[in-house]
Amino acid sequence: MAGEERAGTAPRASRSARKPVRNGLVVIAGLILVAAVAYVLDWVTSSGKVPRGVTVAAVSIGGLTPDQAEARLRGEIESRIDEPFTVIGGDVPVDLVPAESGLTLDWSATIDRASSQPINPITRFLALFREREIGYVSDVRDTQLDAAMDEVRTAVDREAIEGDIEFDGATPVAVMPVDGLAVEVDAAREVIIDNWLSPEPVEIPVTVDEVTVTPEGVERAQTEIAEPAVATDLVVIGEGDIEAIAEPAAVGDYLSFEPDGDGGLDAVYDITALSEILAPQLSETESPAVDATVRIGSDGPIVVPHQDGRGVDWDETFADIDDVMRQPTGRVVTALYRTTDAQFTTEDADALGIEEVVGEFTTGGFTPNSGVNIRRAAEQVNGALIKPGETFSLNDHTGPRGYAQGYVESGIIYSGRPSTAVGGGVSQFATTLYNAAYFAGLEDVEHTEHSYYISRYPAGREATVFEGSIDLAFRNQYDTGVLLEAYGDSSSVTVRVWGTKTVNVESINGGRWAYTQPRRIVLPAGPNCQPSGGGQGFTTSDTRIITDADSGEEISRETRTVTYEAQPVVVCEVPPPPRPRERDDDDDDRDNGDRRAPEPSPAPAEPPAPAEPPAGGDETPEDGE
Repeated sequence: MAGEERAGTAPRASRSARKPVRNGLVVIAGLILVAAVAYVLDWVTSSGKVPRGVTVAAVSIGGLTPDQAEARLRGEIESRIDEPFTVIGGDVPVDLVPAESGLTLDWSATIDRASSQPINPITRFLALFREREIGYVSDVRDTQLDAAMDEVRTAVDREAIEGDIEFDGATPVAVMPVDGLAVEVDAAREVIIDNWLSPEPVEIPVTVDEVTVTPEGVERAQTEIAEPAVATDLVVIGEGDIEAIAEPAAVGDYLSFEPDGDGGLDAVYDITALSEILAPQLSETESPAVDATVRIGSDGPIVVPHQDGRGVDWDETFADIDDVMRQPTGRVVTALYRTTDAQFTTEDADALGIEEVVGEFTTGGFTPNSGVNIRRAAEQVNGALIKPGETFSLNDHTGPRGYAQGYVESGIIYSGRPSTAVGGGVSQFATTLYNAAYFAGLEDVEHTEHSYYISRYPAGREATVFEGSIDLAFRNQYDTGVLLEAYGDSSSVTVRVWGTKTVNVESINGGRWAYTQPRRIVLPAGPNCQPSGGGQGFTTSDTRIITDADSGEEISRETRTVTYEAQPVVVCEVPPPPRPRERDDDDDDRDNGDRRAPEPSPAPAEPPAPAEPPAGGDETPEDGE
């Protein structure tokens, strides 16, 4: 029926509705086709050339053939190879010349990189409107570049300088903080290789060691602390109104600064250093403590009591030193005093138990000059106190033994021959002291026998010394103290060891064997030759047996074997007069003008030079005989 719709039938789209869609698809397809054709045409037309928009080191070479591009690059860049560029490490600039630093352009590799055609159509399209830097390839001479990197490190690397204030006399000097720098060499090398043609400075990677104090913190400490500290004297009033003054020029001796962890500086006061400036000026107001000691009186050992002292308590006196030093005027402090205790008290001295002679030895038979030196050494050693566990050294105790110390020139044995030296004869005192300590049962730490046997000493039980190389030392291994008494006269010297007797000591000599005969030395007569009858060499031994004084039980047994060299026989002879020159009786030779020189007479034999003494060896000069 007219005007009725058929059931189940969809309405048909009108042709006018489908037409715009179809037209749009056709347009898009056309554009794609045009773009594809343009892409292909662009690829074809640019083939064999550098792509559009390409730059190398800011030089435009797009659209040029490789040869044209290289020619343009050379024209623009070759001159820059001899011109410096700037490297910046942290805040330090360094100028490098590429040619001198082993850097040039690898022209062929650079052009190859630049000539690579981009596949991405967007990249090719954008090249119509903008340029694209593709970089360059460097030709590197490693040795030259390594040297340039060393130059950069030398200029850039530095230690961190923490902010501080120092004093130049009475003038505070601000030390501004500076971060430490260290070039990261491998990474910096790569950055330089990749960027040396950049028009901008090349920033290289560095490791920064940051400081904690700020410039503002330094300035604040200088204004608030350092400048007031040097504004006026620091005056300390001691007892009796005695004044001690620390002048501004001395402030730097006791005031320093350290970081406070918050960008500023804290003042640090060295009270010990300040007291060393002031204490001498108040010395008359103080009485130092005196340690107890033990000395030998007419009836034996006497304990000399200790004395407590009284002195300025500097820590208490300067408890508010920071506040005091910030005052620009009126800087006066009252000294506070305290009692100072002796380090070694009367009770300590009593506890040493020094009551009786536990070892004694005497030697004699020395020359007058040796006697001077022996008595001087005895004088220095007399009264030496050796506390439990302490070691006594003869060389350390006497110190140098020269003219200034009261010693004179006397006999010694040098390389087996008699000679002289300042301090000669002290070995006799050393032998006497060694034997006294031996029979006191003290521990032998160091001793050296003479190279040659001397008959007035016990064989194998004697000692020599030489300043700086040969010493005599023994240790007090007992729980009680030891006091040395030493004295001498014109013919003998004696050493006594006082203490508490706990042991008995026995010495057993092992006899003599392995004798050796002396050699004969002939020297020209004169002041450098002292005749000697010489002496046999031999080997001997000494055994020390220590037993308990109460029970008699053996504590230790020690044997020491000693070998003495044969002492040379020294003969001093007057050299014979020179032999007269013989005449030549050969008339023919004389007539024929023969002028042969006569044979020279033999030169007198030179005395053998003594060997250079090895340190501590048998040929070392000995303060002895």
